[in-house]
Amino acid sequence: MSEHTGRFAVVTGASGGLGLALATRLAAAGAEVLLAARRPGSAAERIRAEVPDARVEERILDLASLESVAAFAGALDRPIHLLVNNAGVMAPATRHTTADGLELQFGTNHIGHFALTARLLPQLRAGRARVTTVTSSAARHAKMNWADPQWMQRYSPVRAYNQSKLANLLFALELDRRSRAGGWGIVSNAAHPGTTLTGLYAAGPNLGRAKPAPHEAIMTRLARWGLLVQGVERGVLPILHAATSPAALGARLYGPDGFGQFTGDPTELPVYRPARDEAAAARLWDLSLRLAGVEFALAR
Repeated sequence: MSEHTGRFAVVTGASGGLGLALATRLAAAGAEVLLAARRPGSAAERIRAEVPDARVEERILDLASLESVAAFAGALDRPIHLLVNNAGVMAPATRHTTADGLELQFGTNHIGHFALTARLLPQLRAGRARVTTVTSSAARHAKMNWADPQWMQRYSPVRAYNQSKLANLLFALELDRRSRAGGWGIVSNAAHPGTTLTGLYAAGPNLGRAKPAPHEAIMTRLARWGLLVQGVERGVLPILHAATSPAALGARLYGPDGFGQFTGDPTELPVYRPARDEAAAARLWDLSLRLAGVEFALAR
């Protein structure tokens, strides 16, 4: 029997990159995996080509639409054992918004996953699930822009991205605290992949540009030289560790152990200073409840 036989996992952003790599590893270990993606395509076929007996299914989930999140969650009525909040967008050159009018990075990376987790809470409780939320080392130097969290006044692609990843980390830690306090039975942690070459470096930075952004070309060159950038098969390891290892605990952060946390093997990392503020985490939770229009209800 494989390690995760009988377990049901949901992975967001599973059409490619880290999400697809993670889903493949979970399927190979025996888990049944639901691939959640904005544009489902050939991900299930690609996994089956590598893992012939894989039990995988693709469903539409657009985290930039709270209606899509509600529809996705509403169609799931079974215990969930693993939820990996992985999908994201990075640094559009100009300010974009979600279907609900939120700044795209904050709305997709954080609010979409916050809403998804809230709507799946009964299923997560039933499965005594582990929830792993993918953050970034960018959260190390991030700040919450409480005066203008939607960046309506003065948009900064990088600072808005950093805020969204800090929000991911604050949420992961606060979810674990509230689960322990409320007896929800959910373990929540966070992980980051270091600097991993994925489509993230092309998709986001090219939004709002007439000419392609240089990010992907620079990253590809560094990866070719073996400098500070790693491939997906290495980058997925901290996330896999956080989501599945018995040694990975709640309220912890995992990432690469190499220089600057750019590359390396999975390890537990000190929680970044901006994410240690429990008052900020509670403030973000309340703000997120309002923006997402959800409650963390214990039953449907």
